[in-house]
Amino acid sequence: MSALFVTATGTDIGKTFVGCGIVAELRRRGRKVAALKPLASGYDKAHAGESDPGRLLAALGRDINPGEIERISPWRYRAPLAPDMAAKREGKTVDFAALVKFCRAAIGQKDDLLIEGVGGVMAPIAERHTMLDWMAELGIPVLLVTGSYLGSQSHSLTALAALRARGLVPQAVVVSASTDGAVSPEETAASLARFAPGVEILVLPRMADWNATHATFSRLADGFELWAAARA
Repeated sequence: MSALFVTATGTDIGKTFVGCGIVAELRRRGRKVAALKPLASGYDKAHAGESDPGRLLAALGRDINPGEIERISPWRYRAPLAPDMAAKREGKTVDFAALVKFCRAAIGQKDDLLIEGVGGVMAPIAERHTMLDWMAELGIPVLLVTGSYLGSQSHSLTALAALRARGLVPQAVVVSASTDGAVSPEETAASLARFAPGVEILVLPRMADWNATHATFSRLADGFELWAAARA
């Protein structure tokens, strides 16, 4: 069993697309895969198939129904805000200890596991906890997804610094081409590589379908297995 946590430099960067691509590639290789999106903001049950949990279920080849959504994404909120704020609007709070326990239980299973975070590395998710706290508690390999938009280099290097400060050097960084990218993803990757020695930087162009084969998805699937072996 191997596990990977997919995070990003911010929201709407492409981490769900990347996660789905990894899941699809692992399934093509005949591996048993599970995926979780424990926290989801901006969730509309009327359009569950278009949500992040819905897309992950599609990648897993599972039905998109209330039971399956609840199974992989038990903390869902309507407002498209940081989870702590979205929960507050519904008179709720995110139980950080329960969130960590839920993920640890899944990590202990036999299937390969992909966990997708929410927002960016420092996004608040509970009263006194951020995404970074969540990842640090789990301690599994991390994949950072960024874009090629103006400012992505600064956001990426800031995220890397925050991760390193908690002992969470990413196994790889994926530069997912932004729709309004000021520079190419290749240029962005080359820039990041100068400041992040030892971290693999991969490029993913704009793609219409996460189920399509691509060298980056293949490399990440290879890494998924290698990182697990190194952690064992």
